[in-house]
Amino acid sequence: MAVRWYLRYSLSYRDIVELLKERGVQVSHTTIMRWVHQFGPELDKRIRRYLKPTTDSYRVDETYIKVKGKWTYLYRAVDSKGQTVDFMLFSSRDVQAAKRFFRKALSSPHNQTPRVITVDKNPAYPPALQQLKDKTEIRQETSIRQTKYLNNIVEKDHRFIKKIR
Repeated sequence: MAVRWYLRYSLSYRDIVELLKERGVQVSHTTIMRWVHQFGPELDKRIRRYLKPTTDSYRVDETYIKVKGKWTYLYRAVDSKGQTVDFMLFSSRDVQAAKRFFRKALSSPHNQTPRVITVDKNPAYPPALQQLKDKTEIRQETSIRQTKYLNNIVEKDHRFIKKIR
């Protein structure tokens, strides 16, 4: 239950310790952290197939954020309704990183194969998507729109992420 609370709601480990204490369970916050690291990936694997299907229009963007004192790129894709398709942290902003991100996003069973992918002016996206088309990992009919402002849905979230750091 503690792992589920941590993953579902924006609670800290210490908040969960308090909730469990009210229910008569004495546990340390580091124990909850270990449980999240141990059981989180398995829970993710089991529930991902029950997520709502995404639409076939993706909006993709990346931002530069600090994680544990290191600057990394957060790649993120949302569908036309604003539902998260997938996200990934990566150390570089190149064609390989973009290709890896798209492969990860397309591999989830709740994601539809995209009809349109809207990206910003990052020069790594078109070659990465073309390579995926050449290997038939995405359909040839998938169109790529390289527009600066059409992915504002993603940009709004980046501003929020920067505020909570």
